Amino acid sequence: MKTKMTAVLTIIAAGIIAGCGSSGTNTPATSISGKVADGYLVNATVFMDKNNPPNYRLDPGEPSTTTDANGAFTLNVDPADVGKFPIVVIATNGVTIDMDNPGVPIAGGSYVLSMPAAAVSGTVNSNFISPMSSQLRELMETGKYATMRDAMNDLGTKLGMPAGTNMMADYMAANNTTMHTAARNMAGLMGSQMAQVLTTNGSTTTVDVNRYRGMMGMIFSNLSSVDGSGADVQAAMTSLMGTMTTTLSIMPMTSTVQPFLNMSAAFRGSMMTGTTGGMM
Repeated sequence: MKTKMTAVLTIIAAGIIAGCGSSGTNTPATSISGKVADGYLVNATVFMDKNNPPNYRLDPGEPSTTTDANGAFTLNVDPADVGKFPIVVIATNGVTIDMDNPGVPIAGGSYVLSMPAAAVSGTVNSNFISPMSSQLRELMETGKYATMRDAMNDLGTKLGMPAGTNMMADYMAANNTTMHTAARNMAGLMGSQMAQVLTTNGSTTTVDVNRYRGMMGMIFSNLSSVDGSGADVQAAMTSLMGTMTTTLSIMPMTSTVQPFLNMSAAFRGSMMTGTTGGMM
């Protein structure tokens, strides 16, 4: 009897072990690695936005991490989520450090970066999140572009980049000063609208999606005016900041659970022509 009981227990144990190995809840996580920049950003919050539609907010249960001293991050996610959900970054005013100014926390305002879900890769260090990837995500969300390449071509043209430029590439590692300067200006514009776009309650930052997308549309419309450095570019940025603040402040605030709005109208705007993209 003892021998039979031992055999039965052995079979049951083997079945339990086999069941654990095939359970979907025990699927090994996939590591998503990359870097975040305007210049490389230290102490920025990185997370996979698993809401549908995404809300740009770190919610309970979403994989998250913080960038290290080199602006690098690694997220451990469900393999089935790779390419399904976007990665979002919160650069926090007074906390995140832009390595363009080592040791000094950003002071121009918090801002949100992201990359399109379709661009997220499980390949080690292939995920570069920047103002460029953020614009590409918003371009793709409009439904105006059939492919990511089409969106990259449009963004590259706005910035005067050679045809075929990979706008998702790590411009810091490539020492591409043109893209770096443009990204720095874009981040400055985004940070200037913190009061219009972001609200913070304790450790939770909420993004008004409607206003965020309106802001990104206006930045895109005016990229050729704020691409570069010098007094003329700074003057253009100051003017655009004022226009965005006025325009965004009268846009109705919406719940983050609302569907994304198509920002096609926003891209018609131009600071130079006096229109204020983002409003119908």
